[in-house]
Amino acid sequence: MNASNVSNAAKDPQGPQDQNAPGRILLLTTSHRVAPGLLSWPAWQALGAADEVLCADADHPQLPYLREAGVAVEHAAPTAQDLVDRCAGDRTVVVVATGEGDPALTDGLARLAGSGRVQMPDLELLPASYDLPGARLLDLVQVMDRIRAECPWSSEQTHQGLAKYGIEEAYELVEAIETGDRAELREELGDVLLQVVFHSRIAEEDPDEPFSIDDVAGGIVSKLIHRHPHVFGDDTAESPDEVREHWLRTKATEKQRDSVTDGVPLGQPGLALAAKLASRVRTAGLDAPLPTGEGVGYELLALAVRAEAAGVDPEAALRAAARTYRDAIRAAEAQP
Repeated sequence: MNASNVSNAAKDPQGPQDQNAPGRILLLTTSHRVAPGLLSWPAWQALGAADEVLCADADHPQLPYLREAGVAVEHAAPTAQDLVDRCAGDRTVVVVATGEGDPALTDGLARLAGSGRVQMPDLELLPASYDLPGARLLDLVQVMDRIRAECPWSSEQTHQGLAKYGIEEAYELVEAIETGDRAELREELGDVLLQVVFHSRIAEEDPDEPFSIDDVAGGIVSKLIHRHPHVFGDDTAESPDEVREHWLRTKATEKQRDSVTDGVPLGQPGLALAAKLASRVRTAGLDAPLPTGEGVGYELLALAVRAEAAGVDPEAALRAAARTYRDAIRAAEAQP
């Protein structure tokens, strides 16, 4: 793109400039999460039509692309007063901000405006590029890379050493969901996400079978698309039950399991394990009688199967009852 073409289209064709007019300041911000040079059309118009383009950061990633497009950029870090002076005579000055803004400059302009002693130029914030949804995940990956390289504790962690934290964070997430605390929910989701990114970063270093966070994300994207033919394909599903049937049928084809119990993690909590097995049996239409025996374990198994058939999560139900019991204990403790 040639800036002279942009300039011709964007400049105000109104004769000579008014030497007393205060002019205009455009503070142009960009996102480091978007490839440099991918600017909006209004940003390119403003850059081409500007009387001056300034940037305090000589290494700003946008500068090579601006200069390639014919935009002359001056390496300068003007004060608020200097910037106001540059705009005198109805001139337009574009400041290519470092980072996502320039608080020191905007604060200085605000103080000048508040003094009432200066005729201020028009000031406009012009976002030149925008983050896409999920863009902050790139920051998380970069932070994790640095922590893995520079933190003495993090640099020594393994999948096995971190396994217990994954279990703890999952339980804390469930608790936040059940208590309805939105702030806690957001924080716990972040902690669970950290486990995924941390394990993926460790996996990059495996000498035999390395994979990255991109491989993890790519795998789940492919799986979701494949298991939702009613969304991404020609199949139809009019109800949640039909969606579940699609999911189970596709999953069964993928896994090629010999038993409906294959893939059920035996290390999960007992009530959840019993309910999961009961769900597999019920979905497959099997006639698998409950084992008989003495003891609390068999009684709990029967309760879990009964709860699953009634659409109740026995693990969640027991946790809710336990919280009520905890409150009763605290009330008893508070009694004189």
